[in-house]
Amino acid sequence: MLGGMAQTTETPSAGPPDGRAPLPPRRPRPRRTPRVHRAWFVAAVTFVTIIGAAAFASLPGLLIEPLHREFDWSRGTIGFAVSVNLALYGLTAPFAAALMDRFGIRRIVAVALSVIALGSVLTVWMTAAWQLVLLWGVLVGLGSGSMALAFAATVTNRWFTARRGLVTGILTAAGASGQLVFLPLLSWLVEQHGWRPAAVTVGLAALAVVPFVWLLLRDHPADVGLAPYGGEYADKPAPVTGAARRAVSVLFKAARTGPFWLLAGTFAICGASTNGLVKTHFVPAAHDHGMPVTAAAGLLAVIGVFDVVGTIASGWFTDRFEARRLLAVYYALRGISLLFLPVLLAPAVHPPMLFFIVFYGLDWVATVPPTIALCREHYGEDSAIVFGWVLASHQVGAAVVAFAGGVARDVFGSYDVVWYASGALCAAAALMALVIRRPRASGASR
Repeated sequence: MLGGMAQTTETPSAGPPDGRAPLPPRRPRPRRTPRVHRAWFVAAVTFVTIIGAAAFASLPGLLIEPLHREFDWSRGTIGFAVSVNLALYGLTAPFAAALMDRFGIRRIVAVALSVIALGSVLTVWMTAAWQLVLLWGVLVGLGSGSMALAFAATVTNRWFTARRGLVTGILTAAGASGQLVFLPLLSWLVEQHGWRPAAVTVGLAALAVVPFVWLLLRDHPADVGLAPYGGEYADKPAPVTGAARRAVSVLFKAARTGPFWLLAGTFAICGASTNGLVKTHFVPAAHDHGMPVTAAAGLLAVIGVFDVVGTIASGWFTDRFEARRLLAVYYALRGISLLFLPVLLAPAVHPPMLFFIVFYGLDWVATVPPTIALCREHYGEDSAIVFGWVLASHQVGAAVVAFAGGVARDVFGSYDVVWYASGALCAAAALMALVIRRPRASGASR
């Protein structure tokens, strides 16, 4: 035995002068699976990358009041720029997933981060509302859309066979972690130094992640001679050409199935009740009730803390329980919490508000792991692109409410009607989740 491995008997050659038995010819040792699988390092790089890209998502709610004061733009105008960003974030995702199949994850993500940095930094010199829409809405929307959850779904599908639900939960939580890291810093910068240093900070955060992506991220386990975690080795597939055509063809194919529309509908409501409403309008709504901006931003950061816990737990649950039932529970609980929010807003933070923050934080994006799992169950190899289109509906819902929330505040002088409407929509989403039927035995929905 040599190094714990049996040696194959070879035809002996002339022995050494001392008469000892000849040694067999030296052969390369087979590559062993590392104690910590490379997939976990790829997941860690993906986590950090999403955190860097998530910095911008922390900013819109903090800038509504400063931009309104400096440029005298209406909240509806600012909300429109946010809605363009959110819509493009979603509509870009399926094409980004297809482009990753064509050009590789690493290239697409590096370009996306650079575009986010460019759009964020150039806002420092804007003087007109159309420039806000172009830079903040279009450029950052396209860049962040390429960094959307379809990125996490692609990494999970390629690098993991086991623990997919858990990994999806961890990578989804990265967005909340970015919110946790950047919100207190950005709110302090806005309060002490104005909104421009905050915008530059966001751009630099996205740019700082690019070297990590380029040096450490790999497109496929076969690139480093490994099997996916918990799976069998497979050669790297050839690049898929016609990324845009494939994204559209997958959409048309999925659109002929019922589960797609139910998933898209529930996820549109998810986006409306989180990114479109709370992330964009919670800080100005709390400020309307006399709460300092830094305190309101701190509450959003606390939501980020519990979102990490809730999303990872949701991934664990998704590996063990029926995904559609989990979705129904999540949406029902979210709707109930939003109905109580208008009576909880006050000048100071009090225990009932903290209870809402903890409860809502646990549910913030807990819907993502079961939604990805249902896409995977129904649409197989196309699931990342299908989820990209489902995510597009999420962002369209968010965009509508980001704009409508600003208009409602301008018209009614309060956000109350938007909170109540979102609570009712969440109840509808819970019912929609329950009627998603199980996939056929073949794994494809028809």
